[in-house]
Amino acid sequence: MKIVAVVAVLLSSSALPVKSDAFSIVRGGANRISTKPPFRDVGNNPLVSSREVHLPSSDESTSALYAEVVAPNEYAINVPSLSNILEYFNKASTFISKNFFLVGMIVAVSFARLIPELGRNGSILRPELFIGKYGVTTIFLLSGLSIKLKELANAAVNLKLNSLIQTVTFVAWPFLVGLPLTKGIDFMFPGFMPAPLLDGLLILTCLPTTLNMCILLTAKAEGSVASALCNAVIRKLCSKVLLPVAVGQALRATPMKDFYAKNAGLFKRFQECVILGIVWNAFCNAFTSGLGLQMKHAAALLTLLPVLHAGSLLSLSSFFHSKPLGLSSEEAKAATFCGAQKTLAFGLPLINTIFEGNMNLAAYCAPLMIMHPLQIVVGSLLMPYLSDHNHKIKQA
Repeated sequence: MKIVAVVAVLLSSSALPVKSDAFSIVRGGANRISTKPPFRDVGNNPLVSSREVHLPSSDESTSALYAEVVAPNEYAINVPSLSNILEYFNKASTFISKNFFLVGMIVAVSFARLIPELGRNGSILRPELFIGKYGVTTIFLLSGLSIKLKELANAAVNLKLNSLIQTVTFVAWPFLVGLPLTKGIDFMFPGFMPAPLLDGLLILTCLPTTLNMCILLTAKAEGSVASALCNAVIRKLCSKVLLPVAVGQALRATPMKDFYAKNAGLFKRFQECVILGIVWNAFCNAFTSGLGLQMKHAAALLTLLPVLHAGSLLSLSSFFHSKPLGLSSEEAKAATFCGAQKTLAFGLPLINTIFEGNMNLAAYCAPLMIMHPLQIVVGSLLMPYLSDHNHKIKQA
């Protein structure tokens, strides 16, 4: 009889005009079932009012089996609608768009750590060819397309700026940074680093500026790409730079000039992707080849070199933006990145040629191999701060 009574009540309650939503069952009154949908309308509409189903009063034992079906307001479940999901998606897209390079940097390094064999030189993807050669060559072509010939000529004859950059690269770095740093570490912390590794630090400070990164970072910072090109080309006049720039200059006489101007944001994003590709390739090579260092020496370099590079960027930025020098903001940005970067593409062959057969060759190359990816990361991360810092210097 009890089972029959339960079935009868359930069948009678199914005829009520209530929503077919799930109900929360809470032990409650003896003679009623309160039906209230537990879902709150995402449009903040009031909850559907409850309706009661009275049980047969003649069977008190049967009604004791029932619980009150309630959905108190505090337990209501918010179900996100399609509009809410789209709003969250738009917020995420906006954040990624504003912080594309930072997010891309994290993704590139993480992916390189997970699958380093995929992005190393000589892998099936050949990143040293498609990114290191074709991608960078395209950047130089776009630089030639975006720069007026007059700007390029003015940058080439800007003796003051070019002399300052070359003096910082070949005089200030070795004699004001390299020698004091290595001698100071050896004197104050004997045994902190082996002598060959200290020699590698000194060799690092003597190298010229990098060809690719000073131009790419200068372009990203909206500095004078013409000045960066001239100071990079001073070191290496070759078809890798001159030919694409010349082709870009020739394209300025075609409709490509207007097409570039209309899609400048898209081309800038392409430049950022090339930089991220270089970061990915550099970290893949570092993770797969190793540096032949003890863990404590690698940790010391990973602590010292980012601080050294960040300090050089900040100090050179303050120096080149100072009023006595009279440089424009674009020229100062180009000088900062040209003066702070050290080349891997030219440095490694040079070190291997000079110290060929030396038993300490790996220690001489280690600081440069660690510095190369770090200076990309540190330079990119400090770029927003450098812009604010330089603006305050100009206002002072």
